[in-house]
Amino acid sequence: MNKLEVKNISKSFDDKLVLKDVSISLRQGELVSLLGVSGGGKSTLFNIISGLLSPDKGEVLLDDKDITNESGHVSYMLQKDLLLPYKTVEDNVAIPLLLKGMKKKEARKKASELFAAFGLNGTQKNYPAELSGGMRQRAALLRTYMFSQDVALLDEPFSALDTLTKNSMHKWYLGVMEKIKLSTLFITHDIDEAILLSDRIYLLSNSPGEIIGEIVIKEKRPRSEEFNFTPEFLSYKREILALLKKAR
Repeated sequence: MNKLEVKNISKSFDDKLVLKDVSISLRQGELVSLLGVSGGGKSTLFNIISGLLSPDKGEVLLDDKDITNESGHVSYMLQKDLLLPYKTVEDNVAIPLLLKGMKKKEARKKASELFAAFGLNGTQKNYPAELSGGMRQRAALLRTYMFSQDVALLDEPFSALDTLTKNSMHKWYLGVMEKIKLSTLFITHDIDEAILLSDRIYLLSNSPGEIIGEIVIKEKRPRSEEFNFTPEFLSYKREILALLKKAR
């Protein structure tokens, strides 16, 4: 059964069609990427899934329940970590729990219980400026998880990191996903990143954004660093590039 289903979503702004009849699905424990050029409506689609925008047509289902136009059901993390500089890491992470009405002491305790699983133990009393870029992203991802523990929408979360840190974060995030049974929809413009991380990849065209292909990555996660140099990897990349070129 699908954890999340997006059915026939269309959206226009000022009579310009941004998304056209988009349907995608996410199963429990999957990492599914949305890949395409900038301006293809991927972030608009995430805003609709999270209930921040209303579609002109279509519906969003979570565990077969219609959540269209309803916020608070899925987690959503943007490209920037958006950690508040004047709050400790512990208090930043606890924000979703406080917004749900939990008392500060209880929220801190509940958040701290997951610091070890997210590789953040010992940073509770630090401020964001004291953390590396990778550690800030870990804190932001934990805060995202505290908001909703079923489905995470990640909009290019690793794009600002250097290559070595990004590779490390990839391995770390896949390990965390497996440990806490998280399902992830992932926006990226990086073809290599999509192939390395994803179970499936949806390709979106530009203006309007519509699904032009779905690529199933057969190799199990996590994939080795050598996978980038295999004939299988290059075959996936050629197929993706051909589909994106055809859609221009």
